Amino acid sequence: MNFTDIVSLLQSRFGPEAVVANTTNPQPYLTVPVEQLVTVCQFLRDDDQLFFDLLACVTAIDNGPESGTMEVIYNLTSIPFEHDLMLKVVVSRTTQPMPAVPSLAHLWRTADWHEREAFDLVGIRFTDHPDLRRILLPADWVGHPLRTDYREADQYHGIQTK
Repeated sequence: MNFTDIVSLLQSRFGPEAVVANTTNPQPYLTVPVEQLVTVCQFLRDDDQLFFDLLACVTAIDNGPESGTMEVIYNLTSIPFEHDLMLKVVVSRTTQPMPAVPSLAHLWRTADWHEREAFDLVGIRFTDHPDLRRILLPADWVGHPLRTDYREADQYHGIQTK
């Protein structure tokens, strides 16, 4: 099944407004509203024609204060059918206390650590995550180092950081 076939199947199931295809990038991707993420992903995993059984990667991107958005990108693979799919959700950067996206850890176990990394480094909260806590930085670290406006403290517990 190619990208166009996957888009057609998803749009017939969820509607064209719920699954927007972007083919201008070297790797085409789908944008899904954050409210539809879990439903669409569950379908991608469970549908007999698609069977995306592997969530290979979750990446979070801060587009900066100027754009006011952040993105979470999911790379899915169907091992038996040998097809891949990139899926993206866009969230407001200014949501307080931090932007939120539903966790997919209940669908794919690999989401657990990937979501923790995105939380730790970019500051996106994954709602209903089974154990959302920092994974790379100390629990008391202030800020999220991969945010475009992050400023590292001069010291951490009396240790020079710069």
